[in-house]
Amino acid sequence: MYVLDKEKQENIDELEEEVKEPSQEELKEEELEGNDENIDSEPAFKIKSLENKLKEQEEAYMRINAEYANYRRRTTEEKASIGLFANEKLMNNLIPVIDNMERALDLFENKEDPLYTGVEMVYKQMLDSLAQAGMKEIPAEIGSDFDHNMHMAIMQEASEEYEAGKITMVMQKGYSLGDKILRATMVKVSC
Repeated sequence: MYVLDKEKQENIDELEEEVKEPSQEELKEEELEGNDENIDSEPAFKIKSLENKLKEQEEAYMRINAEYANYRRRTTEEKASIGLFANEKLMNNLIPVIDNMERALDLFENKEDPLYTGVEMVYKQMLDSLAQAGMKEIPAEIGSDFDHNMHMAIMQEASEEYEAGKITMVMQKGYSLGDKILRATMVKVSC
């Protein structure tokens, strides 16, 4: 073994102390000091991520709520239209009956006749029942404007009394069910 002189041994001891590994206590202190920075930044990160998740869930909830409100509105509208148009075929079949009853009433010479009164009462009752179900007569007055959405022009005639595009005669009444035209009003139009 070799013997080192005293001076060299002291230098080696000093170097060993400088290079010496930290003790367990020193390591724990450094760890805690380092964790202070992590502790401060980690909760802020967690809070931010939780806030983002909450915001995403709120947006998803709002979308679902809006979709459900639209669904309810659509189904309510569909139910109303189904109920309204369920009797459309029946009403289309009754329109010629209404025309025939009007013709029959026009043929009576004596409007005081009890038969006329009875037929007129049945006619009015039928129109009231159809009106309660949503069927309406399309308005077409002589001298009013022609509307191609509701009226069907079957004739044109020059007229000194009315300007062009005015109804001069109603040939056949038209009927609608809600916004739907069951039969357009047939009219003569001035040109």
